[in-house]
Amino acid sequence: MDKYFGLNKSKTTVKRELLAGMISFFTIVYIIAVNSSILADAGIPAEAGIIATVLASFVGCLLMGFGANAPIVLVPGMGINALFSYTMVHTMGLSWQEALAAIFVSGLMFTAVAFTPLSSLITKAVPESLKEAITVGIGLFLAFLGLQKGGIVVANPVTFVALGDFRDPRLLLTLATLLITLILFIRNVPGNFLISMIAGTLLAVLCGQIDISHVGITSFAFGSYASVFGAMSFGRILSFPFWVAAFSMALVLVFENIGLVHGHLRMAEKPEAFDAAMRASALSVISCGILGTSPTVSAVESAAGIAAGGKTGLTVITTGVLFLISLFFIPLIEVIPDSAIAPILIIIGGLMIQSVQNIDFKDFSEGFPAYLVIALIPLTYSIVDGIAFGFIVYPLLKIALGKAKEVPIPLYFIAGLFLLNFTLHALG
Repeated sequence: MDKYFGLNKSKTTVKRELLAGMISFFTIVYIIAVNSSILADAGIPAEAGIIATVLASFVGCLLMGFGANAPIVLVPGMGINALFSYTMVHTMGLSWQEALAAIFVSGLMFTAVAFTPLSSLITKAVPESLKEAITVGIGLFLAFLGLQKGGIVVANPVTFVALGDFRDPRLLLTLATLLITLILFIRNVPGNFLISMIAGTLLAVLCGQIDISHVGITSFAFGSYASVFGAMSFGRILSFPFWVAAFSMALVLVFENIGLVHGHLRMAEKPEAFDAAMRASALSVISCGILGTSPTVSAVESAAGIAAGGKTGLTVITTGVLFLISLFFIPLIEVIPDSAIAPILIIIGGLMIQSVQNIDFKDFSEGFPAYLVIALIPLTYSIVDGIAFGFIVYPLLKIALGKAKEVPIPLYFIAGLFLLNFTLHALG
């Protein structure tokens, strides 16, 4: 095992990798229920959506683990699934079968980038300030997700967000679990995140916030899934909406994965795995069209497993196997409350935000585009939209300073693609 995954070289152990894989799984397992619900809005049967989500996550994790030896979890992406159901199906008029075909085609486009020098060319064209900003922005986004899940931040019709109600048991349980998690983390207790999740769940049970009477093992009838597996329809492949959908999805997938993969590999101290990780991500998207779900992306929550010590593909393979097993334990998984998961997301966000010190804010032409990425990723609730604003403004500021030649030509092309993406969305 050490020979294949290079555990000693990565200064890790089997135990640590397995534990990190478990941490990653428990922080992202919510995607099973959430993604299947969004797929149902597109017309995919709910139970079939659950199975498709689990299988896509399992396949994606295996591709990443064996193909790239990186601790990055691939699961159907939030935001991406909304693009699939609400834009491609409801707005653009594709059936969910045709939308799956568009996903398959977008995967082929993504693969064309990942398996050619285009991937390295794009990566080298991105300034360091924007790369660091992406990591910081994702960290803030992760913290925002945690604050939301824990009830610390809530929606407000006037100010958009506000502090939660301290009479809310979920908020109080989140704060109590956060204190436990911080103590365990700062003292470097092995398995700190997993221990804190168990402790947070037990606290919720003791406070009567979780109903455990229904907990048990279940099984799934795969009959409904037969109508979804391989159900792609290419009947409208020559139509304009089909190609707009496929191109838009490919554009989002390429740049969202570039940002996420780069950020996670930097955190895991494995930047050399970038090309292989992008290839694994691309192949995983192709499989999603066949398996019957919206595309997978590098999960933001991968940072939890990395922070827990995950360094190699063994981490993500563990996560993938747990996804497959989860088909029989959905009720048990659903017991884990948001108040037990939120503290981990908040702490990981705090770790990722440290990259802000590597950005040169004294140079406004470098610092302002980075600032836009950092601010807009969480505020637009979209990683790709936040990245887009920074990438568009960067060359504009350089041109204004008479430094147009300092901007790599591929970056002009990337900025143009982001503008085109916004234009297509506006026209759609």
